[in-house]
Amino acid sequence: MIRVVLPSHLRKHADINGEIAVDPDGPATQRTVLDALEKAYPVLRGTIRDHDTKKRRPFLRFFACQRDISHEAPDAPLPDEVARGSQPLLIVGAIAGG
Repeated sequence: MIRVVLPSHLRKHADINGEIAVDPDGPATQRTVLDALEKAYPVLRGTIRDHDTKKRRPFLRFFACQRDISHEAPDAPLPDEVARGSQPLLIVGAIAGG
């Protein structure tokens, strides 16, 4: 199981309290984890990544093991700690403004 932490606005939207766990089909990658997340919580479809292109939404970032993995390929393997469930995949809302 992959542990996922969502930003508060997405947790509220999906009626989720705290951290969740998903079981991706195949190796643990951004794509398989997000596919599993959207399957488990259909209301999140289109909120984290675009419906058509499946690209990450601009104001969201992905972190694993204290490292920004937002620009890594969607099919790149997630770190072993995330794949084993000892560390979560963090989906973080970016802060913008000036």
